[in-house]
Amino acid sequence: MVYKIRIILDAKEDIFRDIEIKDKQNLWNLHLGIKSAFSLAGEDLSIFSILDKDGVVLKTVPLEDMSDDGDGEIMSDIYLHEAFANVGDKVHFQYGFMELWEFFCELVEEIEEKPAVNYPLTVFRFGKVPLKAPSKTAKKNARNSVMPLMDDEFGSFEDEFNATSFADEDDETFNDDEEDDYNDDFEESDTNDN
Repeated sequence: MVYKIRIILDAKEDIFRDIEIKDKQNLWNLHLGIKSAFSLAGEDLSIFSILDKDGVVLKTVPLEDMSDDGDGEIMSDIYLHEAFANVGDKVHFQYGFMELWEFFCELVEEIEEKPAVNYPLTVFRFGKVPLKAPSKTAKKNARNSVMPLMDDEFGSFEDEFNATSFADEDDETFNDDEEDDYNDDFEESDTNDN
């Protein structure tokens, strides 16, 4: 059998790919299929999280074994028919380290294998993939962006600034002669120490 898996990029826009892959291939093959379908560059680490029907993580499967004893499961150990037992089953996929790409994978259909097809195969594309991983904290607020502020955004600041006069804050009791007396005292103490 061949699984048709919908891979949805976690982004504000709708961006997804449908990948066909054999049920006897493993998560490592799906990892390669996702990289190819979304044009992900590099050899960054990745991890699959197998979810139950309520979205709770049942098991995490990394690309490489990170356990201390070296006997942890990796992507090449888990076959797709183990990760996706039924249509509708979901898996979460993360790719990258500094820039984290996140995807939701869902088994949408089981179909017959076509002869002479090299699986995994991207069969449908929707949406344009951004050049960088979508940010989870990005806000389209002018105050939080790197865009320069416009003149009209300074209006209230200028009004507040002009309302306060620094002349009112000057201490008018200060006398320049007092400063000279202080300096003379300081110079005298330096000469007496010699």
